[in-house]
Amino acid sequence: MRFGPVPLAEAEGALLGHSVKIGTMKLSKGDRLSADDVAALAEADVTEVIVARLEPDDLPEDEAAARIAAAIAPDHLRFSRATTGRVNVYATAAGLFVANRAVVDRLNRIDPAITLACLADHVAVDAGDMVATIKIIPLAVPQALVERAQALLRADRAFEVKPFTPRRAALVATELPSLKSQVMDKTRAVLTARLLQSGSRLDSEQRVAHTTEAVAAAISDAADSHDLIIVFGASAVADPDDVIPAAIRRAGGVVEHVGMPVDPGNLLVLGRLGEIPVLGAPGCARSPRENGFDWILDRLIAGEWPSKADITGLGVGGLLKEIPTRPQPREGSAGKRPGPVGIVVLAAGQASRMGPDSRHKLLAEFEGMPLVRRSVETAIAAAPGRVIVVTGHREAEIRAALAGLQTTFVSNPDYRSGMASSLVAGLSALDAGAGGMLVMLADMPGITSAHLAKLIAAFEAESGRAVVRAVAGGQRGNPVILPKETFHAVRQLVGDVGARHIVERCGLPVIDVELGAAARLDLDTPEAIVAAGGLLRD
Repeated sequence: MRFGPVPLAEAEGALLGHSVKIGTMKLSKGDRLSADDVAALAEADVTEVIVARLEPDDLPEDEAAARIAAAIAPDHLRFSRATTGRVNVYATAAGLFVANRAVVDRLNRIDPAITLACLADHVAVDAGDMVATIKIIPLAVPQALVERAQALLRADRAFEVKPFTPRRAALVATELPSLKSQVMDKTRAVLTARLLQSGSRLDSEQRVAHTTEAVAAAISDAADSHDLIIVFGASAVADPDDVIPAAIRRAGGVVEHVGMPVDPGNLLVLGRLGEIPVLGAPGCARSPRENGFDWILDRLIAGEWPSKADITGLGVGGLLKEIPTRPQPREGSAGKRPGPVGIVVLAAGQASRMGPDSRHKLLAEFEGMPLVRRSVETAIAAAPGRVIVVTGHREAEIRAALAGLQTTFVSNPDYRSGMASSLVAGLSALDAGAGGMLVMLADMPGITSAHLAKLIAAFEAESGRAVVRAVAGGQRGNPVILPKETFHAVRQLVGDVGARHIVERCGLPVIDVELGAAARLDLDTPEAIVAAGGLLRD
C-alpha cells in the first residue's frame, strides 16, 4: 500500500486517507473515491488529497478484519460487522473469559498493522459483554499477513468463553460464641447473590459446631443432593490440619490445596469429595467485594478444576483493593478522621419534563429566590469553601443566579448525555484530599443545611469508609455521600445513569440516614413546582 498526497487527477479509485467535508457533502476516511467524488472535490477547488493506493495483494481494512475474525472459533461468541477496520467480539453466554496470552502475543507480533486486544485472562462475563476487538491500523494490509494471522488463530485458540454450568450449592457454616448470628445471615445472603451471577443457587444451609466431626458430617450429608459444597468457618484456617481441611478428609474427601497468593483471599481451602468440589471460604468472602474466592468459584462453575500450579500462579495481579472494613494487613483507618467532604451540586440538566415552553425549573422562585441559589446556599452553609456547582443547560443564566456565592463552577459541555457526565465533571473539581463527595440535586427545596450536616456527621462516624444515603421512611432518596474508594468507579460512568449501581455493588457498608419527605422531593414538572410553593419564571 502506498500512502500519501496525490494530485486530485490521480485519486480516483484510491482510499481517502482523511475525512473531507465540502458544504453538505462529507467523504469519510477509507472511502473509495469515485469519479463523482473527484469531480465534486475539483469543483470545490481541491487540487490534492491524501490517499492510500492499494497494491494487487492488499486487502482493505474491513475485509482484513473480517477475515481474521472468521478464523476465531465462534463458540459462545458474537462478532460485529467490520467497520473502520474493526470487529468487536461479544460473549453470547454468561461464563468465564479465558485468554491464551501466548497466542494473542504471537498474533500482535505478526505486524503492527494487525492488533487484537481482549479482556484479562479468567474474567467473569455476562452475555452481551464485549470481550475482544480486532483492529487493522492502516487502511489496507497485505493479504499474506492476514493469512498468517488466520493460520495462527485456526491452529490455536486465542480466547474463549466457557459458559457457567449452574450448580446446586450447599452452605456449611460453623458456629462459635464470638460469631454473631447476624454475620452468618449476611454471609448466606452474600453467597446467594454471588451464586446467582452464574445461574447457580444456594439450596441449603447447615450451621454446625466448629469441630472436625460436625463439619465432616455436614459435608457428607450435603454431598447426597448437591454438586458444590462451600464451608464458612467461624475461625480462619491456620494450618492444613485445621478444622475445615481435616473435616474434608474425615468425610472421605481430598484436600488439594490450602492457601493462595491472592489478598484478600489467602485463606482458601480447595478440596473434593469424589467429583464434588468442596471450598473452604476465606473470611473475606463474607463481603460482596471481589476477592480470591470469586476467582476459584468462577473457575469451578465454568467447568475448570484449578491445579496447584494454577493457584500458585495467581500472585501477579493477586493484590486486590482492600476490603474497606478490614484493617489488615495494610494500615487500618479505624478511628481516623476522613478527608473533608466536598459537595457537588448538579445543576446542568435540561429539565426535559418541564414541557416545551423552555421554562427552567432551577430558575423557579421560592420565597423570592431562584431554586438553584437556594440549594447552593444550603450547601455552602453545611460545607463552606467546599461546594462545586456543575452547570450545562442555560449555563449563563444559572451562573448569574448564583452571582456572589463562594463556590467553584464546573462546566459540563456533555450535559445532554445524562447525569453521569455531570458526576464525572464534579468529581474532577473535587479537592485531592477529599474523603468523600456529597452529591446533591439542585431541585430539592426541602433539603436543609441541617440535613447535609447530619449526613456528613454519619460519614465521619464511619471514618469515611461507608456510603451514606438519605432515606424517607426507609425508601432511598438523595443526597448521597460517596467515599473516596468509589471515585474510580464514578469516573467510569457514562450515559444517563447516576451512582445507584455503584452504591449497590461497591462492597462498602451503606448507612441510611432518615431525613423525612425532603429526601424524595425533587421538582421535575411545572405542577410539582407550583405544588411545592414555587413561582415559575422563563
